[in-house]
Amino acid sequence: MIIVRAIWTILTLPFRLIGWVIETLGRITAIAIGFVLMVLGIALSASLLFPLGIPLFLIGLILAVRATG
Repeated sequence: MIIVRAIWTILTLPFRLIGWVIETLGRITAIAIGFVLMVLGIALSASLLFPLGIPLFLIGLILAVRATG
């Protein structure tokens, strides 16, 4: 039984690595987009578009927080 488990682990390792890389790239992309939305939201909040800036900041914040955890 241990031999079968070892062989299965070795055979599925490349697929698990590909899945891990895709998951990591997705998280990094979501964090980057969230950060850009937060910066844009603060920039719009400092101008006359205050009602648009705060929701944009909150959307970016939620996106970044969900991507990290």
